[in-house]
Amino acid sequence: MNYRKKEIWKSVDWVTIFLYLVLILYGWITIAGASFDFGDVGLFDLSGRPGSQLLWMGLSLGLIFVILMLERSFFDIFAYWMYGLLILLLIATIFLAPDVKGSRSWLDLGFMRLQPAEFAKFTTALALAKLMSSYAFSLSKTRDFLKALFIIFLPMVCIILEKETGSALVYLSFFLVLFREGMSGYYLLAGICAVIFFVSEMKFAEVVVGITPLGKLLVEIMILVISLFLFQTKIKSRKVLYIIWATVFGTFGIAGIVSCFIPVDFSWVSLGLLAFFVLYIIGLSVQQWVGKYLLIGAFTVISVGYLFSVDYVFNDILEPHQQVRIKVSLGLKDDPTGAGYNVNQSKIAIGSGGLWGKGFLNGTQTKLKYVPEQDTDFIFCTVGEEQGFVGSVLLLLLYGAFIIRLIVLSERQKDVFGRVYGYSVVSIFFFHLFINIGMVTGLTPVIGIPLPFFSYGGSSLWGFTILLFIFLRLDASRKDR
Repeated sequence: MNYRKKEIWKSVDWVTIFLYLVLILYGWITIAGASFDFGDVGLFDLSGRPGSQLLWMGLSLGLIFVILMLERSFFDIFAYWMYGLLILLLIATIFLAPDVKGSRSWLDLGFMRLQPAEFAKFTTALALAKLMSSYAFSLSKTRDFLKALFIIFLPMVCIILEKETGSALVYLSFFLVLFREGMSGYYLLAGICAVIFFVSEMKFAEVVVGITPLGKLLVEIMILVISLFLFQTKIKSRKVLYIIWATVFGTFGIAGIVSCFIPVDFSWVSLGLLAFFVLYIIGLSVQQWVGKYLLIGAFTVISVGYLFSVDYVFNDILEPHQQVRIKVSLGLKDDPTGAGYNVNQSKIAIGSGGLWGKGFLNGTQTKLKYVPEQDTDFIFCTVGEEQGFVGSVLLLLLYGAFIIRLIVLSERQKDVFGRVYGYSVVSIFFFHLFINIGMVTGLTPVIGIPLPFFSYGGSSLWGFTILLFIFLRLDASRKDR
């Protein structure tokens, strides 16, 4: 039996609601500290950013009431419809949105601007939950797995076409959900390898030892070692493994001796070993009729292809400002007044806060506008400057408690739909938190994504609010399942 409307308020998780209210209030105080100027409009004036954010917060409370009053079945029945509607809106945005700082991601409605990418997160989570809760769905089935990938990548592609790469990357967080629901760990390994291979190739691309490009050699050796270890987990014959490893070390040893007399490109040596390894396991797979060897061979071939595509992707697909950001993040380019300016000024602001901070509205870096986007993407630097190390740690503890609570709620769901949606919420919040604070402190590249409940903006606040409270509505009726 469904809960009656008045019983929703008894069964909804008030711990999460309390954390939500604390975070948005904390966020408003921080936005006020970042954007309020003495002698300007009043702190509560709607023409200023603190006043505008307060209006978005009030309207968010109205959204919360509407969401909690809806029947649980509404989200299940209309999941695909909402997903399809947002996809159409994303496509329309590509053609209708004005160009703002090289991005076409904001629709101008006259009385307000709307960023559909922020709302596509919850519709993608709903569609994924709907798919994965369908009868006989299994990620081990290729067809089902491809359906899940389609749901995730379709909005990503649309957002990339809007030239909003940072928002698109958020959708990679859904792979954590797939992993939780039984996706093979090899896919997660492949994702980690892709990042490591890209960074290693970029970091050492211009380093040449003799005639050997160090970047390619390092990545090829990593591919070879990982492939051999994967092969080692599948084959029982120790003799074969000893022969393969001896061949690898022997080949490099011979190449080292030859290099004393003539120049040797060791990247071609490692590439030859990889080709030999792939041919060997293909032959072994055909001989023993074991398909799992082919998967290892496919990983090796795709990894090598990915390695040789890095230059093309970096130079021909990424935008110039994205190239500069990556180079600055990897220490390949010193640009204190350009792409690295935001990060440098952000770290100065955070460091200047000391232990206890300078106090509300007393941040010199903030008041003198040294940090661009200080009330949106770089809002965390205001926390560090005004509230110091103590305030920064308090914020991280609040986020930690918030995410842990969401994990607890996700685990207690009695159906796949609720659990998948819950972990989608967890993954999205975690990705935003990790990347945003990482880019503000210089640990990750600057990709321009907001800090949940803190960064200024109605689309961001509403998007996160809807995402969260749909889950709380699902959780409130879990006993009916």
